[in-house]
Amino acid sequence: MDDLKEATQRKLSFFQTIGAVFWSFFGVRKGRDHDRDMAQLNPVHLIVAGLIGGILFVVALVFLAKLAIRLAT
Repeated sequence: MDDLKEATQRKLSFFQTIGAVFWSFFGVRKGRDHDRDMAQLNPVHLIVAGLIGGILFVVALVFLAKLAIRLAT
């Protein structure tokens, strides 16, 4: 239980976590930066940012699909 409390007190802000999630979607992350993120990311921020990123990704895909269909007809 102390490990969880310690993990939620990590240093990176929510916006830095969003940046890490953004780059992870593209798969372009330097090993050094990845190791630093794993040591400093707040797991709660990581889960929230991942959910937000996933939802935005799906919405963007749906929008692009609808746009392509509209332009094709």
